Amino acid sequence: MAQNSAGLSSDYQFWMQKLSVWDQASTLETQQDTCLHLPQFQEFLRQMYEALKEMDSNTVTERFPTIGQLLAKTCWNPFILAYDESQKILIWCLCCLINKEPRNSGDSKLNSWTRGLLSHILSAFRFDMKEVGLFTQGLGYAPADYYPGLLKNMVLSLVSELRENHLNGFNTQRRMAPERVRSLSRVCVPLVTLPDFEPLVLALLTCHGHEPQEVLWPEFFGAVNEAFLLKKISLPTSAIVCLWLRHLPSLEKAMLHLFEKLISSERNFLRRIECFMKDSLLPEAACHPAIFRIVDEMFRYALLETDGAPEVLATIQVFTWCFLEALGKEKKQLKFALKTYFPYASPSLVMVLLQHPKDIPQGLWHQSLKHISEKLREIVEDQTDGSYGGPFECWFLFIHFGGWADIAAEQLLMSEAEPPEAVLWLLAFSYRPRDGSQQRAQTMVEVKAVHGRLMKLLRSPALSARDLQAAAGESQAAAPRPSACGQLIRHLLLNFLLWAPGGHAIAREVITLMAHTDEITHEIASFLDQTLYRWDRLCMEAPASRKLARELLAELRGQV
Repeated sequence: MAQNSAGLSSDYQFWMQKLSVWDQASTLETQQDTCLHLPQFQEFLRQMYEALKEMDSNTVTERFPTIGQLLAKTCWNPFILAYDESQKILIWCLCCLINKEPRNSGDSKLNSWTRGLLSHILSAFRFDMKEVGLFTQGLGYAPADYYPGLLKNMVLSLVSELRENHLNGFNTQRRMAPERVRSLSRVCVPLVTLPDFEPLVLALLTCHGHEPQEVLWPEFFGAVNEAFLLKKISLPTSAIVCLWLRHLPSLEKAMLHLFEKLISSERNFLRRIECFMKDSLLPEAACHPAIFRIVDEMFRYALLETDGAPEVLATIQVFTWCFLEALGKEKKQLKFALKTYFPYASPSLVMVLLQHPKDIPQGLWHQSLKHISEKLREIVEDQTDGSYGGPFECWFLFIHFGGWADIAAEQLLMSEAEPPEAVLWLLAFSYRPRDGSQQRAQTMVEVKAVHGRLMKLLRSPALSARDLQAAAGESQAAAPRPSACGQLIRHLLLNFLLWAPGGHAIAREVITLMAHTDEITHEIASFLDQTLYRWDRLCMEAPASRKLARELLAELRGQV
């Protein structure tokens, strides 16, 4: 507590000096310094309030004798009043100075003086002449007698200038000077959340000059992005695209903000991930290839850093669903070839992966799976064309469209025929991309054997949970498998339970036997959630299987 008190006293002196400097000068340099320090000063005000609310008014004046000067200087600084929540926090601080039971004339005078400042703050955004003069001077207008209604006209005039700016091309006489555009963006930093300035913010974001370097102030981009991420302003997608194309740190921060939301949320089922994803506007903005490739690269790093964590895989797949949905809506206006989104992938592979399973008759899914498998195998194992990358690059492309791997597992279990080698290879590659050819062949043999045993059980008159577990090699006596291979077999077994006629009756017992660790319980819940999400996407009609999957998922959610 003593350290916090000492830190606050030190900060108090620092900000007292700053406010004195800002109060005595109104140059562009001073305004720039004010804008740069607005977030830190707001945090100081917040800490100040936390300290003041624990004291009575007499203790406040004893502890901080010059508190009146500090708050008064703050009250008369329009940049501070305009920034985020500073005005509200300042009001809280001033309320702490009011003595509810004044005992002498000094207390009464302090109360009267404090109420005067409160009155000023509450009417401050009617903008008296001095304050408007400060803003308009920073915007490049000569001082004059302004009245409140002129603020709106001034903003509209600047917006009009900016919109005409890029239309004038190389007509330098009619163009707004880059220095003035930069000055505008600097002045707007504390104002980006104010509704009156929204047209100006939009005009600055979408105004493209003819200079080789960015003319807008970096802090302007940062302030707009921060306000957008915190839902303090609402911007059209076109403006967000301009923001992220012109300021890469803002796009990176938007991605990190999405990751933070996903991590902080306790139960991220795919519908919730989809809501987060669409709310971020990242899929819509990614219709521009430059943004898509940066977002995709950040997903790649997340995948590598987490060693292929299922949560990251699910997020990539949901992003791809949402991205393709947004791309479909813009099809008529599509200006970019599909190869610009996946420049290092086989064009023929991308085309078949991009086909939505819903648009293909279910009876022809096996042909698409065969084509996908053959193209991937040709690149991964035959290496006929090294320009399309190695196994990881192919796998990273494939997992964007992970629904095809799930369909492959379902197709395998829904047919008693000899499992096609192409489907076996695709499943082995999907779950174990790092394996070499021999290891992958061994996985295919094991999956084929499990498939054969499950098909025999399908024909047996009485299906038991123990027999099913033994057929899948999931019993405790069975030799342990590599984690990815074990996951593949479990997913085959779960598909069997959902689709086999006798599977529904023993599903709960089988899952109880399988879920002997929290990790596997979580894996099974994620599989069921992903299956339901995919069925919704494909508009698949399987009422009994849907009902069972929902019931099992609800029960498992209570355990995870």
